[in-house]
Amino acid sequence: MEQDTTSQITHDFKRNQDVLVAIGNETRQSILISLAQGAHNLGMRVGEIERHTHLSRPAISHHLSVLKNAGIVSVHKEGTKNYYRLNARNSMLNLRSLIDQVLLLCE
Repeated sequence: MEQDTTSQITHDFKRNQDVLVAIGNETRQSILISLAQGAHNLGMRVGEIERHTHLSRPAISHHLSVLKNAGIVSVHKEGTKNYYRLNARNSMLNLRSLIDQVLLLCE
């Protein structure tokens, strides 16, 4: 493997680290599935996610924070209400690029 390729893959792994950690957790996967299934225009509130996942509000808030920091979920504030929704396109495209590079190494 060439040094440039190694450097690029190393860089891409670092760039995707937060996403990999975020989506690697089963609880966060459950939240992501709930957000995908309950996709409203505004998003979902923590109480709605709670009903879908049966997790506590503090647990949901913690996991939403991780997902938000990874760029997978966005929050829309309307007054005192927070609506969460999937916003994973850029994160998933970056991850796809990394996966494509690793697949090339397997050929």
